[in-house]
Amino acid sequence: MSLFSQYALSGKDLQNRIVMAPMTRARSTQPGNIPNALMAGYYAQRASAGLIIAEATQISPQGQGYSFTPGIHSAEQVAGWREVTDAVHAKGGTIYLQLWHVGRMSHPDFHQGALPVAPSAINPEASIWMADEQGVGSMVACPTPRALETGEIQGVIEDYRLAARNAVEAGFDGVEIHAANGYLIDQFLRTTSNTRTDAYGGNRDNRIRFLIEVATAVANEVGAAKTGVRLAPYITARGMNCPDIIPTILHAAKQMEAMGIGYLHLAEADWDDAPEIPADFRQALRQVYQGTLIVAGKYNKERANQIINEGLADLVAFGRPFIANPDLPERLSQSLPLASFSAETLFGGDAQGYTTYPAHPAL
Repeated sequence: MSLFSQYALSGKDLQNRIVMAPMTRARSTQPGNIPNALMAGYYAQRASAGLIIAEATQISPQGQGYSFTPGIHSAEQVAGWREVTDAVHAKGGTIYLQLWHVGRMSHPDFHQGALPVAPSAINPEASIWMADEQGVGSMVACPTPRALETGEIQGVIEDYRLAARNAVEAGFDGVEIHAANGYLIDQFLRTTSNTRTDAYGGNRDNRIRFLIEVATAVANEVGAAKTGVRLAPYITARGMNCPDIIPTILHAAKQMEAMGIGYLHLAEADWDDAPEIPADFRQALRQVYQGTLIVAGKYNKERANQIINEGLADLVAFGRPFIANPDLPERLSQSLPLASFSAETLFGGDAQGYTTYPAHPAL
């Protein structure tokens, strides 16, 4: 087995085991956060990935926390995403949509002055990217959110279900629930961000309850096999340094196995001095969850092939390398050099630094 061998994922034959990781690029059409032809071109350029997981997409207006990020809750957004999925499918690709609610990682400017919501009213001590009236973006501090009332939680779960339905209507092959990186579901999982005393806080069963109920609603809508879940066991930024998160995630993974969830996607820290994921955690995860495992976090071809051959992952996701290398699978398979991306064009803007990166001349 290698990165370049085929893989069967939930009834789809993937052409390789290379996944394009979800990456916020903030190119949606305004007003309305509507996917567009530019985005369709961007994803179509990268359709040689075995699987594309499209960028984090808010399930509702309440779920937004960054400027120009697309949604999946209006008819216009569904139509825009259909243009994207049609373009990817025309190139023979497979594409899932990542369903997103940022929780406290937001700002009142996105909510008509109302505070962002979270499990508990605890400030994340973090910032989000927000554009001004001229479209110039900068990092802005998050305020202390308000805690969701118990009676509001089922409404948020319904938003996830409707978003999953809309994703299928828009032509996506499946969906991924974003339960990582300090966003709403992750906030429920961790004792550092969840101090609730109702059925959604306290012990592990209560802290995973929101995730389980969201996953159940989504799986009932689109099928468990076409539902993935992204988790971040060792990422501690944004107030996520919970001492109980590893057993909590293993507990949740066991429930995902029982539900028949199609895959788990581990977001691993990708900075230079990030902690290594312990082998015993990877082995423990394999013991409680037998479905497809995707890993993401500064992998190169050699590390990716190693973890696949060790049986500790089935697919490997690449994020930043896909930005400037739309032909990344071909470059990896032929050991061609990788291009570098421009940080200045990561968020917002036009085609420059988005669809303007060329294929390698040797391809």
